[in-house]
Amino acid sequence: MAKSVNQKSYDAKDIQVLEGLDAVRLRPGMYIGTTGPKGLHHLIWEIVDNAIDEAANGHCDRIIVTLNKDGSVSVEDNGRGIPVDMHPVLKKSAVEVVYTELHAGGKFNNDNYAYSGGLHGVGASVVNALSKWCKVEVCRGGKKYEIGFETVKTKDKVKCGQCTKPLTELGKATTTGTTVTFLPDDSVFETVEFDYATVKKRVKELAFLNKGLEICLIDQRQGEENAVYKSYKYDGGLKDFVKYINEGKNILYDDPILFEGEEDQIKVEIAIQHTDSYAESVFSFVNNISTTEGGTHEVGFKSGLTRVLNDLARKSGSLKEKDNNLMGEDFREGLTAIISIKMKNIQFEGQTKTKLGNPQAKPAVETVTVNKLSEFFGLRGTSKTLSAIIDKAIGAAKVREASKKAKELARQKNSVENYTLVGKLAACTGKNYVNNELFIVEGDSAGGSAKQARDNKFQAILPLRGKPLNAEKKRIDQVLQNEEIRTIISALGAGIGDDLNLENLKYHKVIILADADQDGAHIRAILITFFYRYMKELISEGHVYLGTPPLYKLTKRGKVEYVYSDAELPEAIEKIGGKPYEIQRYKGLGEMNPEQLRATTMDPANRTLVRVTLDDAHEAEKMITVLMGDNIEARKAYITENANFNKNVDEVMEATGHKKKS
Repeated sequence: MAKSVNQKSYDAKDIQVLEGLDAVRLRPGMYIGTTGPKGLHHLIWEIVDNAIDEAANGHCDRIIVTLNKDGSVSVEDNGRGIPVDMHPVLKKSAVEVVYTELHAGGKFNNDNYAYSGGLHGVGASVVNALSKWCKVEVCRGGKKYEIGFETVKTKDKVKCGQCTKPLTELGKATTTGTTVTFLPDDSVFETVEFDYATVKKRVKELAFLNKGLEICLIDQRQGEENAVYKSYKYDGGLKDFVKYINEGKNILYDDPILFEGEEDQIKVEIAIQHTDSYAESVFSFVNNISTTEGGTHEVGFKSGLTRVLNDLARKSGSLKEKDNNLMGEDFREGLTAIISIKMKNIQFEGQTKTKLGNPQAKPAVETVTVNKLSEFFGLRGTSKTLSAIIDKAIGAAKVREASKKAKELARQKNSVENYTLVGKLAACTGKNYVNNELFIVEGDSAGGSAKQARDNKFQAILPLRGKPLNAEKKRIDQVLQNEEIRTIISALGAGIGDDLNLENLKYHKVIILADADQDGAHIRAILITFFYRYMKELISEGHVYLGTPPLYKLTKRGKVEYVYSDAELPEAIEKIGGKPYEIQRYKGLGEMNPEQLRATTMDPANRTLVRVTLDDAHEAEKMITVLMGDNIEARKAYITENANFNKNVDEVMEATGHKKKS
């Protein structure tokens, strides 16, 4: 890790207070976005971000995140430790100020943290406010301290984040750092069970973004003997990140290109590598915060990349004087890029930290990209790497011209957006798209049941009569030749690719409804891949859902229970009255009559829908490569480890202690 260049003192006087903790408990969604699983995990990110900020500023090289058996979480770092001396204005310890005053911290000026991701967040005080209890241990100045907080509930009111154990000196310390342990309040959150996979993804991402920083994840919820321990440390940083995303893809050159620099007090680090695929995959971060909607830093990178590669293509003779410059999308075909910048006073558009708004980031990133890439290739002359990039871009430009002609044809009478839907789409009568739903259903049999089960005022049915094209392996001009894909595009009415306009979308919800077997899973994967590659905003704006038909039907003495997962089966058996009972495993949607399909899967009052999101965009990219790409062995290994589409009913019954009755 880099050594700190800022030796200025960091004491209680550096902790500034903007306002109190009021209203956090009343409206938690204002501070963490939601009280669902995403908001729950946001509590961890806030504490981890504080530790990461210590690392980013050269004070910390190890962080440990522990999921404890009692449901609490501990985050330990070996940074400087939160100040413990008395605050000059509030007359209480600085660590107490940090955990009891909203927007209190040492990051509102740049004296102690040159770069901070935590500043735009809600801070440690909100984590405290939304927890049953919180304990903070600080090692600093050769001593160890502890302070405790609790949410105190009385008959009349709730006082959250109260300091119930004043700062206490525990003894000597030979190290420095902070350990925060908190237990989320189950009266605030829909669930207080942390998802290991979600935490692991974010921890791994942060390790990639912070070269040389070790982040450990420990899950002790099944007891110490069965504890899971993972350690992530990437000395290659962003280069390792790109390699990870490109696993399973055919790369055009072996080693990712890494370049970095500083412009206008903005630190820029970028890694790129091209593959033989057709889609571009650009992921950006600001002060370790993922900007899934891009922003000015992405614009600067793309502009700089296009400019420098066109210049290099002319210098190398690949582009003649009479040739037009290539477009940015040509150079980005098959590109995987990670952009990570660190800057002061970051400004995000909106509350969700998903799009960078600072205008100065664009010229800074563009300048670093042009200068450093020119330097990289200038030192090597006309390298094989540069030739591979330019040759692929020239090929992409030719296909782009062909696609342009295809899109022009697509606007004519028999085109994509006017493609005949007679006999295929059962449209709804409602004209307000906000209320309308399109069910994309597997097969004519299931489509027939769905048409009878729907409410035709707002539900439309589009049966697929064959598997759509796997868009992962095809260019857009080839995608547009597939009949099933053309039917979907026409039904949605919003266009495709660069022409996508969600203002023209005819259905607010696009629901994929497929069987719970291998074929159904494959169709779901194909459709999600198509939307991800060519209609990504449809996913990012929350319009794509997966329908969840039941796996089992339990019957006993006229009483019926539908079961949607193997995990729910034991509880459903007890609910219906135990054995003896009859059980039916649904192998396909066509096995359900319209009344059953309506009651279990299509009626908004009873159904369960799973929204497809892009919260982990780079993981989605990697998963699509594994499941839909050319690497058969990688796909087979994943399916063998994770898939369980057709669990035998007898096995389920034996596992739950019951016997099947015909």
